[in-house]
Amino acid sequence: MTLSPYLLFIVAVVTVSTTAATSASQRVGRSGEDLRLPRDILPRSYEVTLLPILIEGNFTTEGYVSISVDCIQSTNNITLHIADIIFNPVDIELTDLATEQLISISSVVEDKVRQFLILTPNAQLLAGRQYRLSMAFTSILNNELRGFYRSSYNENATTKYMAVSQMQPTDARRAFPCFDEPNMKANFTMKLGRLTTQLSTSNMPVKETTPIADRPGYVWDLFETSLPVSTYLVGMMVSEFTFIDSPAGLSTTPFRIWTRPEAVSQAEYASRIGPQVLSFYEDYFQIAFPLPKQDMVALKDLSFGGMENWGMITYRETALLFDPVKSSESDKQRVVTVVAHELAHQWFGDLVTMDWWSELWLNEGFASYMEYLGANYVEPEFGLIEQIVINDIQDVFGVDALESSHPISVEVNDPNEINELFDDISYAKGASIIRMLNKFLGEQSFRAGLTNYLNGRKYSNAVADDLWSALTAQAIADNVNLPVDVRTIMNTWTLKMGYPIVTVTRDYATSAATVSQERFLLRSNPDSTDETVYRWWIPLTYTSDFSQPQKSSWMAFEQPAIQISNVGASNRWVIFNVDQVGYYRVNYDDANWNMIIAQLLLDYQQISLINRAQLLDDSLNIARVNALPYAFPLELSQYLTKEQDYIPWTSALNGLSYLDLMYIRTTGYGEFKGYLTKLVTPLYDYVKFNDTVGDSHLLIYTRVTAVTWACKLDIGDCVSNSVNFYQAWMNDPTNPTIVPVNQKATITCTAIANGGDPEWDFAFQRYLDSNVAAESSKLLFGLSCSTDPLTLQKLLEWSLDPTSGIRRNDASSVFINVGSNPIGRDLTFDFIQNRWSDMVAYFPSLYDLARIVDSVSEGFNTPAEVEELKQLQADHADELGTAARAIDQSIERSESNVEWMSLHYQEVLDWIQQNP
Repeated sequence: MTLSPYLLFIVAVVTVSTTAATSASQRVGRSGEDLRLPRDILPRSYEVTLLPILIEGNFTTEGYVSISVDCIQSTNNITLHIADIIFNPVDIELTDLATEQLISISSVVEDKVRQFLILTPNAQLLAGRQYRLSMAFTSILNNELRGFYRSSYNENATTKYMAVSQMQPTDARRAFPCFDEPNMKANFTMKLGRLTTQLSTSNMPVKETTPIADRPGYVWDLFETSLPVSTYLVGMMVSEFTFIDSPAGLSTTPFRIWTRPEAVSQAEYASRIGPQVLSFYEDYFQIAFPLPKQDMVALKDLSFGGMENWGMITYRETALLFDPVKSSESDKQRVVTVVAHELAHQWFGDLVTMDWWSELWLNEGFASYMEYLGANYVEPEFGLIEQIVINDIQDVFGVDALESSHPISVEVNDPNEINELFDDISYAKGASIIRMLNKFLGEQSFRAGLTNYLNGRKYSNAVADDLWSALTAQAIADNVNLPVDVRTIMNTWTLKMGYPIVTVTRDYATSAATVSQERFLLRSNPDSTDETVYRWWIPLTYTSDFSQPQKSSWMAFEQPAIQISNVGASNRWVIFNVDQVGYYRVNYDDANWNMIIAQLLLDYQQISLINRAQLLDDSLNIARVNALPYAFPLELSQYLTKEQDYIPWTSALNGLSYLDLMYIRTTGYGEFKGYLTKLVTPLYDYVKFNDTVGDSHLLIYTRVTAVTWACKLDIGDCVSNSVNFYQAWMNDPTNPTIVPVNQKATITCTAIANGGDPEWDFAFQRYLDSNVAAESSKLLFGLSCSTDPLTLQKLLEWSLDPTSGIRRNDASSVFINVGSNPIGRDLTFDFIQNRWSDMVAYFPSLYDLARIVDSVSEGFNTPAEVEELKQLQADHADELGTAARAIDQSIERSESNVEWMSLHYQEVLDWIQQNP
């Protein structure tokens, strides 16, 4: 759209005002209450009208917003959010709703640093009165995956454009001027314009459709008014998508799956599981889903895996679509868990929303925990209740062992700080401590307490203390025996970072044990100024016989150590943290470790599945920090030649992959590779390369794990199978069943690593041609396995080229995958250093880039590499801002790796040589 000369002049005037405001804001600083909206004016309702223009050369949205507000405290101005929006100040109107009189506005200032629009009326706004603020505007349909943005897909060799929203966390202000904070909920009435060949959807059902005057071929879709909702949960889409309705009888709520027409056949699985999960949550929470419909939308381009817009959830295609022929078992698990996660948000996040982003974990931690319960309800054979241990608890232990970690609840104000919270701490640690909470309260009290919490705060906002109060009240009502109230216990887990290592030292003469706690740290900084007392309220559980009821005790925050009597017979092992319910690691005296190892070698099934995984993960990581000789975890690992279950193997290989990272570029790698090969070969021989009809989900997962490592270790049968399957596929590229779907990633990777340009070119063409997003991601991973530096360099270059065919939201995967290739690691880091400005421009946030750096540098273990990281941080300190924490974590991890090489490199090799 071409701006009129008059509008160009007005915008220039606003820009001058903005410059002045920006300078003032910069003097105040970029954190603290100054970045929050004042609360003297609060929104009551919005009427938002948007007409996206999906024409090349004019990707804009013509908009109009009318906001009814309550004046809580008399004020001389109205401040709301705005970003990347063009408007004419003379079009802004302010009306006193009591008199319907217009109030003139003397000043309009746009503060671009704080993304504020500050309006000063000529008359004071009075407490208790209601006003209406309205304005026309034009916004940009950007390609940055935020706000109301444009996406595209190909259909019959034609590019189709669409407009869709991603508001979380702070981008509703890019779609329309608004009060863009989560505790400023309001009712929304949306009106979307579209071509008659298109369809639209939003949070609520369409109320009516009418022609747009003076625009032939266009119509307005007016939607029903929403319940009170935060701006970041407003969802909308205009597209040529089609949809399928879910089968009748699965839920009382109508379900609809939206997707591009060519992918509609892949929506059937989600259409069945979605309604069932929603019904499960209605029963679990004893609260009906309050909206009249639920849409789920599959998108090519989305910055998150899924987004919980209330009543209109958006997903990446990989998280919602499942092709029965081309999608794998892991693809199916991803769909069911992400769907369950986003549907859990309809209660935790949408019905009840955290008061401010500092409490993001109240949304994400609960959704991350509930996803396992919801997914388990529809796919009980997937073993998801057990998988939380390897997917969340043991995974987040890694980052939370760093001094540069952060508490679950942490003060944030700046949008960059807010973006930084979308990490493993909010999600996985949140889920882990909620699981622990569930276990010490008991399922019945936990559920009843959650129901009371949700009912008490529905259509509103909450802080952690609201949850703790509801759970404490329920625990008292149910006579749950707790040492103190829930708030006192849980504050030790949410208000400080890190977690404890519990050390059990037994007195074999008296059958007692001394149990102590201290913070588990990957590397302790002797110059640390942190004065936090790192102790916790710890629910201890322990057993010497998994066929008998477990024993339990509490360790208080004030107690660095306690005595426990009668932990077990002196000739019998004891294991603490039964089923790894507690968020802590456990170390033992040498004699107890030796009894555990002996039991595993004799009859490993006498120890529970989860605790076998815990013992592997704990021992390898405790040895990593020099608190246990490596002889113990390495002796323990020898039992793996008999182990056949997925969960313990995943824990083992996650721990051993760290050693693999440390050795892979050293002269000792041959011996270490031989040790791993000795462990993996029996498992590979057991599961074989090919799936068979009737294989269980977890057997297939175990096979994928075994095949991945067997090919990585160059086990001949695995490599030859992969190369042969890939060659057969190249000879018959349109046959989708030639390559075993569950092994496609490993087959592609192995064939490319052992091939040349023809293999790589074939995979890239399949990536471009694939209509199945899950298949595309496997092919993209395989492309990163090339052993040719020039090919890897080309792949990195193409990932930043929007014309290459690599989608913007796949670009970060390219860098992470190439960076994980030993040949591509240095090349990727050099690329980041040399093309920093291009990458900053291409990725949605600096935190995305910092995460790439963190992943690529995971194996850095020399002083020179640490210095390179520090130099990268120093060179871009001003740009990184709050994202610098991710680089701090990379540096801290790399310094720990340097120490490990000094302390343990030879120790592990000596053990391997002594135990051929």
